[in-house]
Amino acid sequence: MFPPDLEQALAYSTGSKGGRPSFDPVLMFKILVIQTLNNLSDERMEYLINDRLSFMRFLGLGLSDRVPDAKTVWLFRERLTQAGAIESLFNRFDATLRNAGYLPMSGQILDTTLVAAPKQCKRLESRSSGGTAPTGHAGKAAA
Repeated sequence: MFPPDLEQALAYSTGSKGGRPSFDPVLMFKILVIQTLNNLSDERMEYLINDRLSFMRFLGLGLSDRVPDAKTVWLFRERLTQAGAIESLFNRFDATLRNAGYLPMSGQILDTTLVAAPKQCKRLESRSSGGTAPTGHAGKAAA
């Protein structure tokens, strides 16, 4: 569902001028999705694509496939931003997830453990009742 919008926003050339072929726009958009959901920098994203098989599998990459570097990810995001398409693409992605029964959210804590912290006032009470005055009051207590 995303290729037509991506191709329209990016307006890639036919490649007749030569140069290295560009990465598939859907692959690059998937990288932006992973990056956004995990709050990753471009450099960290490049490293994790090479490091995690789960990322490679999601992106459809094999072990010997070429991986986009951090600069390529940055340039792709900038092209979508300049075309004014990045927000609408992510809104559409979020709507697709919601329609499938998933709630797209990032930065949430899924499991927590509460630990009781000792109260500070108990320490102060035990110090003052023990005969030792708190710091700064020793001169007044002796006078």
